[in-house]
Amino acid sequence: MSSIRTLIVDDEPLARRRITQLLAHAPDFTVQGQCSNGAEALAALSGDAEVDLVFMDVQMPDFTGLQVLQQLQEQPMPLVVFVTAYDRYTLQAFEAHALDYLLKPLDPDRFIRCLAHVRQRIAQHQAKQLHQQLTSFLSTLPSPAAPPTFPTQLLVKQPGLLYFVPTAQVHYLEATGNYVTVYAQGQPHVLRSTLSQLERQLDPSVFLRIHRSLIVNTQQVKELRPWAHGEYLLTLHDGQHLTSSRSYNDAIQQFLKQFIS
Repeated sequence: MSSIRTLIVDDEPLARRRITQLLAHAPDFTVQGQCSNGAEALAALSGDAEVDLVFMDVQMPDFTGLQVLQQLQEQPMPLVVFVTAYDRYTLQAFEAHALDYLLKPLDPDRFIRCLAHVRQRIAQHQAKQLHQQLTSFLSTLPSPAAPPTFPTQLLVKQPGLLYFVPTAQVHYLEATGNYVTVYAQGQPHVLRSTLSQLERQLDPSVFLRIHRSLIVNTQQVKELRPWAHGEYLLTLHDGQHLTSSRSYNDAIQQFLKQFIS
C-alpha cells in the first residue's frame, strides 16, 4: 500500500500537533497539510486535491466539519475521521458517512485502532479499483475465436436416396474428374464434388492431401515407406496401398514431425 495522504483540520493548534505526533508513529501515513478552519479545508479539498484521509474537527469558528462535507458532496471524497470533544455529534458524524469518530483528548490505543480501520478500508477500495480496471481492460479485448468445426459425416446422394458416411470410417478419398470417390470400410461412395472442396471441409489434423487426386485419413495409415522419385508408399490398416506425389512431400514431412521428439 502506498503512503496514505492525510489532511488535519482543526482550529486548535494543540489538537493538530497531537494528531501529527500520533501519526509520526505510523510511517505509512503522510501529513499532506493542515487547516485551521472550514474555509481552508474546503480550499484544500476542492478540485484535484490528492488526499486519502481527513481528520476533521466538528466544531470550528466558520464552518463545522459536517458543513464542510456537505459542500464537498459533489466531489470525490476522501475518508473522514471526525475529531471532537463532544460525543453528541456521533450520530451526525456517521450519518455523514464518516469512517470513524475520535473523542478529545485522543487516546493513543484508540487512535491506533482507527488507523488500522483506515488501512483496511483503503486496501478494500484499492482492490475494488484494481478489479474494475481489470474488468474494463478485459472488456476491450476481442472475444477468443471459436475453434473451427468440421463435419463428422459426409452426405452421399444417389437417385432416390440420401445417406451419410461417418468421416471417422473414411480411409481415403480419390478424385475422378468432377467427382470424388470416398472409400470407407472397403466400400466406395461417389460424391459430386472436387477434391479441393472436400479438403477445405475436412479436419486438416486428420485428413492429409498426399497427391493431386488423393486425400488420406492419417488415422488409417499403418506405415510409410520411401518410394521411387522421392515419393512415399503408404500402407493403410486394411492393406490398401497409396502412393504420394513429391509435390506434397512438405505436407507429409510436417505431418510426421508431430511424432518425432
